[in-house]
Amino acid sequence: MKNMIRDLVIVQHPVSVSVPLNYQVNLSVRAEGTGILNYQWFKSDEEEVFGATRADLTVTAQRSQLYICRVNDQFCNCVFSEWVKVKVPDIAKPGLPVAWRGELHIAVHPAPQTVRQGQRLTLSCSAFGIPIPHYQWYRNGHPLLGKTTDTLQIHNAEADDRGTYLCSVSNVEEERWTEPADVDIEPSNQLKVTAPKLTATDKVALLIGNLNYSHHPDLMAPTMDVHELANLLQQLGFRVVSLLDLTREEMLAAIDKFILLLDRGVYALFYYAGHGYERSGRNYLVAIDAPQPYLPENCVCVQRVMRMMQERRTALSVVLLDTCRTWYNQDCIASEIRPLVPMGNTVYGYATCEDAEAYEVQDGGKSTGIFTKYLNKHILQPEKVTHVLEQVSEDLGRDPLVTGKQAVEIKHTLKEPRSLTDPVRTTGHTGELRLRDACWRQANELPRQKLLIFPCGVEVEVSFSALFSNVMVAFGTVKTTGPRTQDCTVTLRSTPAMEDIFSSPGRSGEMDSLLLNNLVAENPDCSLRLCGLQKLQGSLVIKVDLHYTHTGSKLRLQESKQLDIGKPLVASCDQYRGQQALVTQRQEGAPSQSMGQVSHSKQPPRQTLAQPGRPFTRKAECAAKVPTARSNEPEENDETEPQDFTF
Repeated sequence: MKNMIRDLVIVQHPVSVSVPLNYQVNLSVRAEGTGILNYQWFKSDEEEVFGATRADLTVTAQRSQLYICRVNDQFCNCVFSEWVKVKVPDIAKPGLPVAWRGELHIAVHPAPQTVRQGQRLTLSCSAFGIPIPHYQWYRNGHPLLGKTTDTLQIHNAEADDRGTYLCSVSNVEEERWTEPADVDIEPSNQLKVTAPKLTATDKVALLIGNLNYSHHPDLMAPTMDVHELANLLQQLGFRVVSLLDLTREEMLAAIDKFILLLDRGVYALFYYAGHGYERSGRNYLVAIDAPQPYLPENCVCVQRVMRMMQERRTALSVVLLDTCRTWYNQDCIASEIRPLVPMGNTVYGYATCEDAEAYEVQDGGKSTGIFTKYLNKHILQPEKVTHVLEQVSEDLGRDPLVTGKQAVEIKHTLKEPRSLTDPVRTTGHTGELRLRDACWRQANELPRQKLLIFPCGVEVEVSFSALFSNVMVAFGTVKTTGPRTQDCTVTLRSTPAMEDIFSSPGRSGEMDSLLLNNLVAENPDCSLRLCGLQKLQGSLVIKVDLHYTHTGSKLRLQESKQLDIGKPLVASCDQYRGQQALVTQRQEGAPSQSMGQVSHSKQPPRQTLAQPGRPFTRKAECAAKVPTARSNEPEENDETEPQDFTF
């Protein structure tokens, strides 16, 4: 008889629905068992539904009601289905099409409103659908944690609650979005907002830091500079993609993806920290695989990036460069902003002036670019972006380490007092917002933590944290020891093998501090840094090796398991053409380098790493400084020539 209990199972439960008044609903349950099965439906008050003794129940919806079905066999075994709800929203005019058959239909959209500070804010949404719709509220394009009912209530509205609200309505069949509702929060002693607030339809930022160069001196500061700036921009509501150590092909691919996320009304910010130079009024960013000496074709032209940003009709385009601007010769013209058309609202923030170097120093035990140090100090200020950069310039000008060596330069065509702290309003841009949200989430999606159970009974949890969009850390933690195991240790490795390039002397301390701030597991037993994820061509497999002592035999044993985590973070974008970059390098005769396989036998850099209180330049060894033939000097590309950024 025990086997009969296991044999009686429900294989299909009824589903909840949201329907208009007097709509006929069919609830179905499917069960498998031995012999003839009997059914009985009940209401939420435990009252039997008269005559409801079949697998299918048809009811005419009069009011919201819960239902459940009992299934029993001839052996006195019984099981119950899940409770389901037939919801009848109280809507006078549902507005349903005549031939409605259960597809999602939003009958009530949230309404724009103005609420006094401290008062209750209530937004409502109501929808019909089979199965029943699920709700998720958003403010300024970001999901609100725990706000998953048809009514959103904020009991004491504050200034931070101001913004544009949307509700996602979905079931297993489809998803729909409400119309946006703008909510304004007035001060308790003020009836009207005296001046309109400038807003963005979205905020998107791309941050690139290059530090491990194949043929030029390495840098120290970009790691911490990019990480800290990314965190600050996220506080300002930016969707941030942060990347370390990119080849030229990878830089162009990242910029191409970044440009696709831009649209009319978006605030766009591009930041670069690494080696660079200037020639003929144009700035060039040096990729980690740039040869010695390098040509413009081995680098990325900043002015081309700004032109691409402007072509997307952004409301604000900001380029921040923490890099040198030394000239290749003394005859080149002064740099200038040359937009596609004079649309305005472009800002360049240079770490240093023309034909000068930018420096990084040791500051309080960590490496930092002096420009980015003061940028991070002021960037959260709710002021016009050029005013923020002016404060950065003033602080840097007072720094005795770079007096007479480095001075910030600001160039802009701002025609409105726009600030990086401006709020996001998505009215009329919900479609573009959803697309950007999907693309951004794809580049920032981490694998879920996994609990592995080994044959010896030991349980090991593997969890993950992102330091950058292309640098991830895997943690291994022994959660439970087996009945006959002791002295358990666990190690992690990956296939393909990805070398931790930050383990070299001088870098491990700062990376360890990042790890402590990004722990997702309490007291992990081991960790594995996975760098250069943009180079992945296939799935990444984490191999977990468990070592333990058997309490009976006293032997030291090992067991292993594998965890396929697919393509995490930016690897999922499948656009970083690492293989093609390597092929191009071989064709040009340049040695190849992978971020996951860095050669530590390269020639020592010509400059030493920064010591405490001693500035270190971000100038690469450029052709003008090397006694080579004239043919090795960079040849300038015509700015009007087309360049293909499609991969």
